[in-house]
Amino acid sequence: IKPPGTLDVVDVLRVGPTLFVGLTARSNISAIEQLRLIVSGYGYEVREVIVDGCLHLKTAVTMVGSGTLLVNRSWIDLKTFKGFDFVDVAPREPMAANALLIGERVVFPQTYPETRERLEKKGIPVITVDISELAKAEAGVTCCSLIVKERDYVSS
Repeated sequence: IKPPGTLDVVDVLRVGPTLFVGLTARSNISAIEQLRLIVSGYGYEVREVIVDGCLHLKTAVTMVGSGTLLVNRSWIDLKTFKGFDFVDVAPREPMAANALLIGERVVFPQTYPETRERLEKKGIPVITVDISELAKAEAGVTCCSLIVKERDYVSS
């Protein structure tokens, strides 16, 4: 991404071949248009998401299962995510949408027990972690994670 484009990775949510990109204070339309050009040859579609009320897209929505998103409806327009099932964050836990799906389990902040219960009632297995210090800066589990998939390597 080249200036004047700016893109923060926490504003990018990949769901299969779709990249949802938040239009935020840290990611702008120039970057979204550049990203669209960069990834189009690889079979990805880029969808712009207007984010209002929080710092990053992944503060408002993350994937928690096949076809299921954890959302704070007051910060994004769900029409952008047509075709998905939604789990809403608990009203008293507006920052609870930042979750990290790894395999079949969701890594989730322990400070949001009502939203955790909503996930578990949907049959989504949850592993809780303490991120209270990170949360002071509106950071979540997706902000401090780099997921690397295991690959098959041929030994010589």
